[in-house]
This record gives sequence, C-alpha cells and structure tokens, in this order.
Amino acid sequence: MRSHPVRRLCVPLAAVLVALVLTGSAPPSAGRPRAAVAGSLSADLDRLFEDSRLTGAQVSAVVADAATGEVLYRHTPGALMLPASTLKTVTAAAALDLLGADHRFGTDILAAGRRDGTTLDGDLVLRGGGDPSLLPADLDTLARQVADSGVSTVSGGLLADASRYDGVPLGPNWAWDDQAAYYSPQISALTLATDTDYDPGTVRLTLTPGRAPGEPATVRVTPSDAPVRLAGRIATGEAGSDRTVDVGRQPATNELVLTGSVPADGGTSEEWVAVDDPARLAATVFAADLARHGVTVHGPVGAGRAPADATALAHHDSAPLSALMVPFLKLSNNGIAEHLVKEIGRVRGGAGSWSAGLDRIADFVHRNGLDVTAARQADGSGLSRHNLMTAQRLLGLLEFARSQPWFATWYDALPVAGDPRRMVGGSLSNRLTGTPAEGRVHAKTGSMTGVDALAGYLDRPDGHTLAFTVLLNNFAGNSPRPVIDAFVLRLFGDTATTAAAAAPADGRRTRSPHDWENACSASSRC
Repeated sequence: MRSHPVRRLCVPLAAVLVALVLTGSAPPSAGRPRAAVAGSLSADLDRLFEDSRLTGAQVSAVVADAATGEVLYRHTPGALMLPASTLKTVTAAAALDLLGADHRFGTDILAAGRRDGTTLDGDLVLRGGGDPSLLPADLDTLARQVADSGVSTVSGGLLADASRYDGVPLGPNWAWDDQAAYYSPQISALTLATDTDYDPGTVRLTLTPGRAPGEPATVRVTPSDAPVRLAGRIATGEAGSDRTVDVGRQPATNELVLTGSVPADGGTSEEWVAVDDPARLAATVFAADLARHGVTVHGPVGAGRAPADATALAHHDSAPLSALMVPFLKLSNNGIAEHLVKEIGRVRGGAGSWSAGLDRIADFVHRNGLDVTAARQADGSGLSRHNLMTAQRLLGLLEFARSQPWFATWYDALPVAGDPRRMVGGSLSNRLTGTPAEGRVHAKTGSMTGVDALAGYLDRPDGHTLAFTVLLNNFAGNSPRPVIDAFVLRLFGDTATTAAAAAPADGRRTRSPHDWENACSASSRC
C-alpha cells in the first residue's frame, strides 16, 4: 500500500524567495520612448526564461495593460499547457456568473413516514445539498432542531441522501495513490468538513507526542464519531528529531494506517485525511448528534433517496458563494472547486455531474468570447492532468472579469503577495515579501509535479494595472518558482531585474501550512 501526503498544520519552513535588485522604476513617459521600454522588457523577460532550471521545459507567458488590453509581452502565448490550480480562476468566474454571488447550498432533514406524537414511524433522511462547507457544528444544530420539532423516536433508520449529484466520486485522471490526500477528496452532495478551511470529505487527526521517546503518540480524531479505524501507530522520537508522520488509507475502506514519528518536543500537530464515502461520514456523525439531543433512531445508518412526500423537519444554509470564494481561491481548495462544477451542472444543466457542469462552463466561456484559443477543462480544480489551457486564454479571462458585476468578489478572493494573513495572502503569503510586489499582486497560484504557474494582476506604482499569466511545464529538478517571482518583479520597473536565489539546498520546496499545491508537487505523484 502506498502512503499518501496529507494536509499538515505545523511550523512552516522558512520562506526561500528570489533576491532581486531593481535598478529603476520610472514610468515610460519619464524616460525612454515606449517602444524602447517594451523592447527592454521583452529582452529582460526572455533572459529570465533562459534559466537552467527551465532547460527542456515549456514556457508560456503573456502580459497586457489591464485597462487598454495592449499586449506588453508574449512568449508562446497559445501553447497548450497544464494550468494546475490557475484553472480555478475559470471555475470561480463561471460559478459567480452562472450561480450568482448569493447562491447558497442547503442541507435538509426530512421525515419519511407518519408522525404519531413524538414518534416518527418511518425513516429520518439527511439530504445533502452539495454544501462543501458543512461542519460538525452545523449537524449538531440540525439535530437540535429535530429534537425541538418534537420528534424523540424514529422507528426506522437514518438515510444519507446524496442524490443531488451523481455517484462519481473522483475526477478524471486523478492519481489513484492520492485518494487519502485531503486535496483529492471524494465529491458527494452530502459531505462534511472539519474546520473553516472547508476541506470536504475529510477527518482531522490531532497528534500529541508521548511523555518520552519510544512511547506512542496520542491520536485524536475529529469528528470523534467519524466511522474510521486507526491501524499502526505514530511513535515519539527524540527531542529535535524530524517529523516523519504519514497517514495512508486502505483502498475502499476507512482504515487509516499510521506510520512515522513526531519529536518529543514538537508539540501538538494535525493531519487531514480524505475518507471513503463522505455521505456515510456525515450521516454517522449526525446519528450521534441525534442521540446526544435525545432522539432515538432504532434502525441503522444507510443510503437512500428521500421520497417525494417526505416532510421537512430542519434546514441549514451555507454561507453565500461570495464568502466561500475566499477559502476556495486563497487556499486553492480542490473540494470546493469540484462542488461548484457539479452544482453548476445541477442548477443550470439539470444534472449534478462533471460533464453537465463543464458543458455549462464551456458555454459561459464561449458566450463571452473567451475561447480565443483551444483548451480543455476536465475538472474544476486543475488536479487532473487532462486539463489544457493557454496563457492567452487566461489573460482574456483576467481582462474580461474586470467589467463584470462580480469582479470585486473574484478579485478580493485571489491570494495577495506577501500578506501574512492566511485568508488574505493565502498561497502567496510567503512569496514576494519585502519587495515592491508585496500587497500589490492579486494572483492565483498553480503547482503540481513539473508544473508551476501564476496568473493575475499587479498594480504598478505609476498607476498602471497589468494582467499577466505565466505557465511553466515539464521541468525536472529544482523548482523554477524564483523565475516566476523575478518575472513579476521585473514588471514593476523598466530596467533589468536580477534573480539571485536558487532552490533550497536540500531540494525541497518551501511551503506554508495547508499548501496542497506544494505537498502535491513534493509527492511527485499528482
């Protein structure tokens, strides 16, 4: 059995960024003619792409004035490339356009049977509405509402109804050996997250070192009633030792296999793991909540669709889509991305499936003239290697979005360079700090094995806003990410920028907490 990378919450590695020297930043009108400036910019950016880390790799990039559309730089802008998570900009824009910023996901508790006083003679149904942000606390509130409705006994069982979406749990070409990874969850209309990062279909393991080296670490599961079984153990290592924790999951089961160790002086840390059958996870947790609120369900937890004549007992609405955009784009949340695709399919195409949702997204792209080059979208998150996108097409979206009523919501949800606040800086929190780009770049990151990308906007001190896309594919060895950061910084001035940093000496990629993109790249599987 292969082990799987999982989301980790621990002290991040020190950020390793490009060291850059800006030798000038005057606007074109204050110095050389615009044509000369453009020529200098192109030459400087071309030189950056001659970096040895890109030997044999594919590079595509384009830069334009966001207000006028004037193209300032292009490098094979029509090349079909793996976009990784920059594809989420397309999914997010389509969702805001097709569903609306006020769209909410609902979860219902239904009575499938006849009420006789405090007894429901039939089944209780937990019907999922596709909410990727449903929390254990929300289920507890629903259980209390059931009790408050006067039901104290259910003669039948508890049914998990996930029929709003189809039964296909994983996207095309998702890595089979990433199925325990929190960033590759099974997609279900009934699912559960453990915190406000909203990673659906996951459980959280809290690890506490033993009192002495050699003792097993304590492992606590959240939600505590989750239907998972722990196998193996996490050992306590010597003080100062490396943290080598890994959690796997046996295929088609919820047996979590624990290996590795935590340092004795390492303190508490956490892991997130994707489960099998998220609907059963949610229903099992809800059954325990019902019991705590004094509602006895005599039958088992099972799967089933609510009958048409079922009556409502309780309801929960998610936050609006505008609010969910923040964890979606800031944290590059794959689960939210795929829920949006299936929700678009259900609402606008009549079927909660990837195919229906992607068809509607393709219609959105075509209707707005954004299909200026060929492309292929296979999922909502960019996790699939069937996706193909061009820098030119992403640039067109960046320009188009500025004229849309949902632009402020979309723009504000993009990661902000160098901002340490997690729900502001997101996946750019530890990049471009202490440079002219800090706080001036709103852009979507994207990375997986052999892929690094960035697409978004930068506000120059001279008042110009530039839209840009950089896609790097098929590189091996040290990460070329410093080249992307040097590219961005060069756009802040009209003179040469020198990139002096290299990859970390041990070859590992720097990452911040919960950064699935870098965990994915480091695993060399997705």
